[in-house]
Amino acid sequence: MKKIIYIFSFLLVVCSADFKAQDIHFSNINEAPLFNSPANTGFYNGYFRAIVNYRSQWAAMNNAFQTIAVSVDGGLFKSKKRKAFLGMGLTVFNDKAGSANLQKTNALLNISGIIKTGRRSAFSVGIAGGVSANNANYNKLTYSSQFDGNEIDNTLASGETVVYRQFTTTDIAAGMAWEYSKVITDQDHDDVSSIKISFGAFHLNKAVQDFGPGSTYRIPVRLTSQIITHFDFEDTKFSVTPTFLYNQQGKAWQFVAGSYVKYRIKMGTKVTGQKTENGIGVGLFYRSKDALIPKLIYEIGDIAFFTSYDINISGYRNATRYAGGFEIGFRYNNLASSLFDSRSEFK
Repeated sequence: MKKIIYIFSFLLVVCSADFKAQDIHFSNINEAPLFNSPANTGFYNGYFRAIVNYRSQWAAMNNAFQTIAVSVDGGLFKSKKRKAFLGMGLTVFNDKAGSANLQKTNALLNISGIIKTGRRSAFSVGIAGGVSANNANYNKLTYSSQFDGNEIDNTLASGETVVYRQFTTTDIAAGMAWEYSKVITDQDHDDVSSIKISFGAFHLNKAVQDFGPGSTYRIPVRLTSQIITHFDFEDTKFSVTPTFLYNQQGKAWQFVAGSYVKYRIKMGTKVTGQKTENGIGVGLFYRSKDALIPKLIYEIGDIAFFTSYDINISGYRNATRYAGGFEIGFRYNNLASSLFDSRSEFK
């Protein structure tokens, strides 16, 4: 427990620095595991998992950034006789932004190896590979030469020669993760304590962003570090999920920290799965020098619905009037109500 406290204290100190984000990001950091590390593939309590995330950002400024992402993953060759198994998954996202509808569509195939390192712990390494397609409607771009003294007139000749083009690149990622969990069982419910630490590295091949002839810019590697915890207060209906995420890409970085407080409307036996657990949670998170993020989640056994809203507190707030990003999502986790101790044949 002391080690956990030391880690949390270190991360909270780091949270005081500046950042500039580059890759897509979601405020529901608990609900985007494969986008934070390929090692999270198949590394969870259940057999099959599917998550859908949708985000709309800067709507107050028109031409909102819109991102939709889908991830599916599961475990292969799970057995009580084996101390290890494989995880496989797929992530797909589409991101669209600006008046020119600049779009990126990314699809990665994930594979991981998970091994039991103790009675209550496990370790995972994962890799991912796929393609990234980039395009836009460049005819919608406007230029300063089209300013008529009062406003931009897109009927005026810009004098610019548009040489931008669509392009597709490969994309490679890797990561590792470790988890420790403890379960206290009772006749009508179980109480769980867990901590999961993961690391990820994306765009390892640093592909050239070939928007035009002579392009030499390479997308920087994005590094991630995340801690997700879960603590059920023994013999109560309450639990907390302190979570921390750090992203760095080139010289830009960001930090997100916060927690849900969850109320178990219906207590469940997570080990035997005889009773399904239902609950509702409210959370508050902070993205460093950018936003306060209130959240809401409703879980019904294997299904969860979640939403959040970014309250912009950066210097940009005068233009946005504190409006940031809206998110909504859905998660289905087969056998989420049963830990690996018995039904999923892992822990």
